[in-house]
Amino acid sequence: ENWAPIFRDFQKKYPFVTNIQANNLDSDEVFQKQLSEMSTGNAPADILVTNAVQAWAKYNSEPGRVLDYTSPEMAKLPDYAQLMPGVAAMSMDPVGLAYNKQLLGSDPTSIADLAKLVEADPGKFKGKITTRDVSGSFGFTVSKGFVDGDPDAWTELEKILPSARPETSSGTQIDKITSGEYLAGFFISSAVAFPQEQKAAGIFSFVFPKDGTVVLGRGIGITPKGPHPATAKLFLDFVLSEEGQNAVAEGGLTAYRDSVKQVDGLHTYQEIVDKAGESAIIRVPYKVTSDADVKAFTDKWNGLLGK
Repeated sequence: ENWAPIFRDFQKKYPFVTNIQANNLDSDEVFQKQLSEMSTGNAPADILVTNAVQAWAKYNSEPGRVLDYTSPEMAKLPDYAQLMPGVAAMSMDPVGLAYNKQLLGSDPTSIADLAKLVEADPGKFKGKITTRDVSGSFGFTVSKGFVDGDPDAWTELEKILPSARPETSSGTQIDKITSGEYLAGFFISSAVAFPQEQKAAGIFSFVFPKDGTVVLGRGIGITPKGPHPATAKLFLDFVLSEEGQNAVAEGGLTAYRDSVKQVDGLHTYQEIVDKAGESAIIRVPYKVTSDADVKAFTDKWNGLLGK
């Protein structure tokens, strides 16, 4: 669903590209598969795309794993468009707070608001909150990003996490919030939450927390030995162009090129700023977190989760 308008408009611009295949994998699997195929000498992927910051940073810490290519479109984009050498941001996607509007009985606008609700009625919320599993790259990245960016984070999380259950995908989270299995969830990917808010209007609500909205650059890089290097460069240039960024937004991701205008149903980085406030934006840097720091964080987080 995210890729359809991008592929459509790219092939319209370059009609000689007759076949594009996307292998949609979980965040951590993207690099596991690429490394496995590289070890056999058969790596058919031209481009890698994921917003798993920690996984990207680890993968790209070894030289020669992405092509050293800088798109000419980068000169027309904000400084934060370059995530790492050879890796650009295809989109700038927020994670947010989602809830079942019919069942929650309130409209929280922050993690602190959710903490107050849980603290006021712990029995109602026991096992009815969902968050991402921090053992995965995505869950770890968004959770630690929030904690690093909000000095009051642990104070609020200590109230919420004992009532929370982890899930490994945002898709599962939004389905269970919509069905009422969960009343609310936090750090949920906008890529699946935006379309769900349209499909389940009046039931499923999604907001950018005013006390910290984590934004992840969706990294895109070209593999160094892919079978179609010239076309891969054209594709990277396209997704960063104004035309490509409009297609990115049409696919449900968040465009960040300034020239892309916000219209109903399409989402932009400026929309996040307008709704959450500039001071609430937490852009997560693409850098490796040490194993010791990962363990310390995940142990503390998991120690607070409801059993």
